[in-house]
Amino acid sequence: MPARADAITDVRGIQVGQHSDARRPTGCSVVLAQGPDDGGAVAGADVRGAAPGTRETDLLDPANLVQQVHAVLLSGGSAWGLDAAAGVMRWLEEHGRGLPVGSAPGQRVPIVPAAVLFDLHVGDARIRPGAEAGYAACQAASGAPPAQGNVGAGAGAVVGKLFGMACAMKGGIGTASVRVGEVTVGALIAVNALGDVVDPDTGAPIAGARTPDGRALRHSVRALLAGEAPQAILAGSNTTIGVIATDAPLSKARAQRLAGAGHDGLARAIRPVHTMSDGDTLFALSTGHAPAIDFNVLCAMAGEAVARACVHAVRAARGLRVDDVWLPSASDLQAP
Repeated sequence: MPARADAITDVRGIQVGQHSDARRPTGCSVVLAQGPDDGGAVAGADVRGAAPGTRETDLLDPANLVQQVHAVLLSGGSAWGLDAAAGVMRWLEEHGRGLPVGSAPGQRVPIVPAAVLFDLHVGDARIRPGAEAGYAACQAASGAPPAQGNVGAGAGAVVGKLFGMACAMKGGIGTASVRVGEVTVGALIAVNALGDVVDPDTGAPIAGARTPDGRALRHSVRALLAGEAPQAILAGSNTTIGVIATDAPLSKARAQRLAGAGHDGLARAIRPVHTMSDGDTLFALSTGHAPAIDFNVLCAMAGEAVARACVHAVRAARGLRVDDVWLPSASDLQAP
């Protein structure tokens, strides 16, 4: 069942901040994590898309040294957006949070994994999130339910681009949470997929590629299987990225497996998913504020939270005009 606010911030030890650039639709979202000892969170990552843009994912390998991270950044701006992580690090350093690296007080290095999505086709590509945007997102962080739709990393997100931008629709960022007993799992997902977003229960498309007249959804997979040819697609020009968080205690190996289970949710809500033109990446965080729970239950919770967050992202999105191209939202298409 959904947790209190049906948001990732229902997870104890999690705060979210977002920054949207007023000059064009782009931005970044940061998830701050604190464990019961005021340290960071145990973390893992799973990259399934063929064109990822990431930072510090190797560090999250269970065989590697560092055990905790202090924040995760999701950003627009393609590879340029990774610059925003420097601002997140600066904010964390100013607040005394990071990996101790020396005997002197304050000698800490904040650990900030990050992933980016491609939104450079939406407005002036020279405008993208940098360190200032990451810092501003941290300043805005709180335990309140984060805004959804056209904000943060979802500001410039677009879905359903298999048959060209003229037939695509507005994506966005969404959140959801699931609670079983004393344990909560939440997800924050920025949906910028090449494919369609579908209802996980029925498979019916909610937002994605439209028919040539723009009035109805095309059912991308059905169209491909019927022989319709997709347009030439720039590699990496899409990508769904996100964070799964739980207050159950996990090892690094289990956190990595939880991130992998979250991709079950992407596969339920996005079709096609994990394509050669997507860099789909999920992080998992464990804050350890709750008791342990059966890991198979936790994985089921993660898949459910991710799938519902994807749906929330497109349902909360608002239509956007880019030059002479109109990118309607799911609600626009349903309107009379």
